[in-house]
Amino acid sequence: MMDRTVLRPDGVWIAVTDLGGDGPTVVLLHGLAGSSRELLPTAHALPGYRVLLVDQRGHGASTRLPDDLSREAFVGDLVAVIEELVPGRRATLVGQSMGAHTAFLVAAARPDLVEGLVMLEGHVAGNGDPGEAAGLGSYFESWPVPFEDEAAARGFLGDDAIVKAWVADLLQTDDGLVPRFDASVMQRTIEAVHEPRWQEWEALQVPTLAVFAKHGMFSDADKDELVRRRPETERVDLADGSHDAHLDAFDEWTDVLHHWLSRDQTGPLRTSGR
Repeated sequence: MMDRTVLRPDGVWIAVTDLGGDGPTVVLLHGLAGSSRELLPTAHALPGYRVLLVDQRGHGASTRLPDDLSREAFVGDLVAVIEELVPGRRATLVGQSMGAHTAFLVAAARPDLVEGLVMLEGHVAGNGDPGEAAGLGSYFESWPVPFEDEAAARGFLGDDAIVKAWVADLLQTDDGLVPRFDASVMQRTIEAVHEPRWQEWEALQVPTLAVFAKHGMFSDADKDELVRRRPETERVDLADGSHDAHLDAFDEWTDVLHHWLSRDQTGPLRTSGR
């Protein structure tokens, strides 16, 4: 396992964990306010693959306060990672939530670099309510940081699936534990994600799997529309799990992912909810 960085023209550093190996390349992308660390268990469940875990700009060990938070900037970051770290090779992109959105846009913009796309609890319809993004920003701003210790962080944050990952990712400072992200950056990032991108979705050329959790954030109508607008999309509905199903429905999630990655040998997935 090797920690690597990719420098972008705007001065932003993108941190990448490279698990090495000579197998097919898989790139894992975390969701909003997360980091690549929460996807390490998923990475280790994929033996035989060259797995790269990316901290997207504004997250994890990448530049915390980038000026450009456009979707185009996130796409450019991932393109640079692929071209610099696995030159001449195509990658399968696997993302959760906001990371799924980034992966989808890269696949749409640069199909020459993408072997396949897996979206866990991701969508492209956007959100017309500006209060949603503002609410997320206010929530992250409300964290009483620095936390004295991990117990204090858990006491405030609760017991949702993502909390363990957030707590594990807190940065130790002289004053206590602080998140590796900025609340205003999170709000601006998700505002861009909330713009609808149906045109890119309907023109998408690469093999695509959409995975939804039983207790995720999308309605049946949301899921159905994604496939209706691009009928060649494969869809799997997990029998359990929240929006963070990579954490609380791990075995089912990784079984589905591994099966899809090896689909040329194992045949098509048995889908549901179609």
